[in-house]
Amino acid sequence: MNRKLTMPLTKEAAAELRAGDYVTISGIIYTARDAAHKRMIEALEAGEELPISIEGTVLYYMGPSPARDGRPIGSAGPTTASRMDKYAPKLLDLGLSGMIAKGKRNQEVKDAIVRNKGVYFAAVGGAGALLSQKIKKAEIVAYEDLGAEAIRKLTVEDFPVIVVIDAEGNDLYETAIKEYQSL
Repeated sequence: MNRKLTMPLTKEAAAELRAGDYVTISGIIYTARDAAHKRMIEALEAGEELPISIEGTVLYYMGPSPARDGRPIGSAGPTTASRMDKYAPKLLDLGLSGMIAKGKRNQEVKDAIVRNKGVYFAAVGGAGALLSQKIKKAEIVAYEDLGAEAIRKLTVEDFPVIVVIDAEGNDLYETAIKEYQSL
C-alpha cells in the first residue's frame, strides 16, 4: 500500500503501517550515525538530556557528502542499520518512533519496535543523490565536531521509504524470503 506521512510520527500512525508499505515522509527528521548514537547514550548514562527531542522523532542513519552550490545537502544515502542496534532499543524506549536505514535489525531492536509501537523503514542504498533531492533544508543541530556524523535536522518532502519492520514485528526481509522461496 502507498501511504503519505507527515512528521512527527505518532504511535497511531505507526500502528497503521505494514511491512511492505511504500511510504513518503514529509516534515522534520534527524540524521544520526554511529558516533552520534554513542554520544547520545553516553549523555543519557551521565544523566544529561539529549540534544534533540526524541519523542515522535524519526532518525535517518545517514552521513551526507558535502553540498553542491545551491543545494542544502550532498548525496544522502542510508547507512547500514546494524551498527546502531546496540543503541536503538534505549532510544525507542525513550519515545523514538522510527528509524530509516538499510539492512537487517537484531532481535532486541525488533522487540523494542514492537514494545514501543515504532517502525523501521528502509531507504534505497545507492540512491543517495536522488534521495538528497527530497531534502529541502539541512542544518547541524548537535555534535558539529563529528563532521558528516553530526546530528542534522532535515526538512524533507515526499521522502521515499519502505516499511521493513512494522509495529507488530512483521519483518519484510523475512517474509519476502519466504514468499520468494515458495515460488
